[in-house]
Amino acid sequence: MRKVESRALACLLLAVILFFGLCYFIYKMAVNGEEWSTFKGNMNVYTDGQLSRGSIYDRNGEILIQCTKDGIIYSNDAEIRKATVHTVGDIYGNISNGLLNLKKGDLIGYSFINGIYSPDDTGNEIYLTLDANACEVAYNALGDHNGTVGVFNYETGEILCVVSKPTFDPMDIPDDPEDGTYYNKFIQGTMVPGSIFKLITAAAAIDSIDNLDEFSFDCDGSSEVEGDVINCTYAHGTVDFEEALAKSCNGAFGELSMEMGADKLEEYTDKAGLTNSYNIDGIMTKPSSFEFPSDTSVNLAWSGIGQYNDLINPCAMMVYMGAIANGGEAVEPSLIKRNSVKPNSLGNYLSEETADKIKDMMKNNVVETYGEENYPGLDIYAKSGTAEVVIGEQPNGWFVGFVKNEDYPYAFVVFVEKGGNGSTSAGPVARKTLEALIN
Repeated sequence: MRKVESRALACLLLAVILFFGLCYFIYKMAVNGEEWSTFKGNMNVYTDGQLSRGSIYDRNGEILIQCTKDGIIYSNDAEIRKATVHTVGDIYGNISNGLLNLKKGDLIGYSFINGIYSPDDTGNEIYLTLDANACEVAYNALGDHNGTVGVFNYETGEILCVVSKPTFDPMDIPDDPEDGTYYNKFIQGTMVPGSIFKLITAAAAIDSIDNLDEFSFDCDGSSEVEGDVINCTYAHGTVDFEEALAKSCNGAFGELSMEMGADKLEEYTDKAGLTNSYNIDGIMTKPSSFEFPSDTSVNLAWSGIGQYNDLINPCAMMVYMGAIANGGEAVEPSLIKRNSVKPNSLGNYLSEETADKIKDMMKNNVVETYGEENYPGLDIYAKSGTAEVVIGEQPNGWFVGFVKNEDYPYAFVVFVEKGGNGSTSAGPVARKTLEALIN
C-alpha cells in the first residue's frame, strides 16, 4: 500500500513539474517566439542566409524591398535605394536600426498562434508613410554635402521623408565606406544646433520675461561678457525681440539667456521634448543633450544661442517644429502606415499663446530675412542656423520650420554638413523637398 502511495506521489510530482515546465515553455515562447522564428538557421524563412519573406513599400505602393525565395528585389531606382536605405535597412545588417532588421517578425508573418505559417510563404507587406520620390528629391538636393532631411505631418505624425548622407546602394555595398555611411543622422545623430536653438530660448523668454515687448539691444557686431567676446555675423544695430530673432543676433539672445538663467533654459529645453527619446515604430531616437552652466555667464549665453555644449537630435527638433505649428501640441512620429491616422499625442510642449507668438516671429524671419520669393507657393515659417563646430572649418547649416497648409500640414528639419549659412545651404533643400511632397 505504501509502495502504491509513493508511486502516486511521484507521479503527482512529475505531473506538477510537467505542468510548470509547460507553463514556463509557453511563457518563453510568448516572449521569445518571434526571435526564435527569425533565427538565421530557420530554413523556412531564410534562403542562403537572406530573408525570403516579406515586402516593404512606400506610401504610394512603390517597392523598397521584397524578400523572396529567389532573392532580394529592391527598387529599380538606385537613388531611391540610397535615399531610403537608412530607414529600410539592408540584407547584411549594416543598418542596425533599419526596419528590415527590426521588423523581421512582422515581415515573415509570425504570430503566437500560427507561428510562421503562411498559405503562400510570401510573408507580410509593410507600407511605410514615406514618399520615396520626395526622399529621392531630398537626397539629390543635398548634392555633394552630407547631412539629413526629415519631414512629417504634424497633425497625424506620419513621417514623409527621411534621408541621411553619406549613404550607399544596398545592391552595391562599398568595400571601404565613408565614415558615417551606416549611421542614420536623423535617428542617431546629435549635432550642434546653432541659432535654431534660439526658438527654445525665445519660448522661455516669452513666458518668463516681463515687458518683453520693450526689449532692446544695441548690436555693434560683438559684445563682451566676463572678458570674452560674443560675436555676431555683422552689426545689427538696435533690435527688439522680434528683430533679434529675424537677424539671429547672438548678443541679444545671449543677454536674454543670462537674464533668465540656467534653470529656466533647462526647463524649457525639457518642455520642448528635445531630451526625449522617441519611439518610431520600434526605432529609438537618440536624446539631445545640453549643458546650461550657472557659474559662468558667458558659457550660459553661448548655450542659449545654441553653441557651447549643445547637441540636438534632428528628429526631436522636427517634432518641436510640429508642436509650434500645431498650437503647442506635439504628436509622436511614425513610419508604418496604418488604416487609422489618429495621432498619438505627446501633450503640449508650449501654450497656444506662446506657440502663436513664435509662429508669427518665424513668418517674420521669412519675410524680413530669407525672402518669401525664395519659397514660391509655400506659406513657410522658418528659422535658420549656422553652427560653428571646428574653428577654421566651414560651419554646418540648418533650416527648420513648417508650412501652413490645410491639406499639407508639414514640419521639417534640414541639416547640411559644412554647408555654411543655413538659409542658403539648407533652405533650398527644404524648398525642393516640400515642393516634391505638395506638388
